[in-house]
Amino acid sequence: MSNNQPTTEQMLKRIQELETALAAKNAPKAISFKVSGKGAVSAYGLQRFPVTLYGEQWARLIAALPVLQAFLNTHKSELSTKDNPRSTAPAA
Repeated sequence: MSNNQPTTEQMLKRIQELETALAAKNAPKAISFKVSGKGAVSAYGLQRFPVTLYGEQWARLIAALPVLQAFLNTHKSELSTKDNPRSTAPAA
């Protein structure tokens, strides 16, 4: 075997390192909150960009959680998930 080739042990170690890094990258991120410069509350970790609402909007959303949960349950079969996106092709 050439000295430039990694050993089986080195390759297995590298595979483990890559699998660990991939698992960490795909793990759900913690949700955090910050107050914006305009006094709104931004939620980070839900998507690529923060979700920003003013305090009274967050209060209304929180009050509507039972309705939102019922809506999500009713329309579960219609909703996309990160692992199962729905087609966005226009209807013919």
